[in-house]
Amino acid sequence: MLRTGILLFILTLAACQSNEKKSIASIERLDAALDQIVSPTAQPEVIAEGFEWSEGPLWLAESKTLIFSDVPKNIIHQWSEEKGLSTYLTPSGYTSDTPRGGEMGSNGLALSVDGKLLLAQHGDRRIAVMESPLTDPKPTFVTQSDNIDGKKLSSPNDVVSRSNGDLFFTDPPYGLPQQSNDPAKETSFNGVYKISSGKTTLLVDSLTRPNGIAFLPGEKTFIVANSDPDKATWYAFDLAENDSIVNARIFYNATSDSKSGLPGLPDGLKVDKQGNIFATGPGGIWIFNTSGKVVGKIKFTDVPTSNCALSDDEKTLFITADNYVVRVKLRE
Repeated sequence: MLRTGILLFILTLAACQSNEKKSIASIERLDAALDQIVSPTAQPEVIAEGFEWSEGPLWLAESKTLIFSDVPKNIIHQWSEEKGLSTYLTPSGYTSDTPRGGEMGSNGLALSVDGKLLLAQHGDRRIAVMESPLTDPKPTFVTQSDNIDGKKLSSPNDVVSRSNGDLFFTDPPYGLPQQSNDPAKETSFNGVYKISSGKTTLLVDSLTRPNGIAFLPGEKTFIVANSDPDKATWYAFDLAENDSIVNARIFYNATSDSKSGLPGLPDGLKVDKQGNIFATGPGGIWIFNTSGKVVGKIKFTDVPTSNCALSDDEKTLFITADNYVVRVKLRE
């Protein structure tokens, strides 16, 4: 009887350990207001791993699938609760047969207003749309923008679609083998752009490393993350009626946090329907409430975070973090 009881205990313990979810992050509450955004019982959990540099997560509501880029591998992966992990699309960002160095794959992913996949393609140095349906992906792309005034873009990084169909995107040099010093770089700056009716317009040329981009509710203001360790800052830009930039300003400066040795920089970010901001930055995900106050963080102590995505009901946050993908069930 004693041996049977011991055996039952060991089997129960093993079962509990096998069901235990791996976590590489924790939630830090800096203000009671966080409880309205993230449940006090929420816990980050690893749902996939083994990538070189995961980026650009995007939730596809119809298929209940997360897709995300592995930038150096030139692949988009997909993950679902039902089917697990598999390849979604390859090549994702570089379609030429000519060998080249640097980070070649897609980075940021988004949906157009008509439900097609938009890709910021490092290798092909363009913003493109995938011709095939989301449910039957094929590496056939149509260029939306690859130059500004005849000068080739460097390596588009992130893209967001406005409700009228206009696209806003950032273009740092990360996909070029020698980045800013690469002889193939044709622009003297790293820009933020708009695509409207097939025309590309430069909006901002003053940021050192423009990266993640997202609109606040109402689409009158957009936030750009600057992934420069010496200027680790989120910037806000208001749009006038003709889409000229007005009231450019610092939204939040995290340079001191970057200098303290925390992994990661301001990178991808997402904004929920209420205006709460989930922004990758030094030490993990920074959570700003609608007043722009930091109310909490999802802390990653060992790996940098690159981007995040919300599910369609905004109850789940997905985070790409180096070689991991992490899920946080924000609320039930």
